[in-house]
Amino acid sequence: MRLGLVSDSHGLADPALPRLFAGCDLILHAGDLVRAAVLDPLRQVAPVHAVRGNNDHALGHLPETLLLALGPLTALLVHDLGRPAAPHAPLRAILSTSSPGLVVHGHSHRPVALLLGGTLFVNPGSAGPRRFSLPRSAGLLHLSGQRARVELYDLGLPRLALLAPALEVELPGPAAS
Repeated sequence: MRLGLVSDSHGLADPALPRLFAGCDLILHAGDLVRAAVLDPLRQVAPVHAVRGNNDHALGHLPETLLLALGPLTALLVHDLGRPAAPHAPLRAILSTSSPGLVVHGHSHRPVALLLGGTLFVNPGSAGPRRFSLPRSAGLLHLSGQRARVELYDLGLPRLALLAPALEVELPGPAAS
C-alpha cells in the first residue's frame, strides 16, 4: 500500500503534490487546509482523508481526529498531536485505547518520521507557503507486510528531492498490508 502524506497546506494547492502522489492508494491530509479546494487536485489522484486543523475555521465538517484501518494496521490522523513522546492529554486516551501503529500529524511544520514505543509517527511538514526557516514538504509511506518506508520530500526545489534518507522500520504486531 502506498500513501501520500500532507499537512498544513494553508490554502495552497501545490502543483507538485499530484505528481508526487501519483500511484498512491490513499492520501492523508493532517489539517490546516484553510480552503477545502486544496483537496480537489488530490482527489483526482486517490481517495483523500483529512482532519481539521487549528486554522480550518470554515471546515467544521472535518473531524479533529480520524482512526483508519489500513489492512490490519490502525492509523490515527490528527493535526496537533503535541510531541510524539508527550502527546496532548485528549490524544493520550485515543493512543492508549486504539493502539495505532501509525500516527500522521502536522501543526509544527517540521517534517519528521520516527518509531517510538512501537508506533510510527510521521509529520509530513508543511505543503503550504514557506513559513519560518522550515522546508515546504510532503511525504510518501510505503507499507508492505510489517515493513514501513517513509520518504519526506522537499517541495521547494524545482525537482522533488528527499529531505533525508528514507526511514525504514519493522512495525510490531500484525502485518500492515
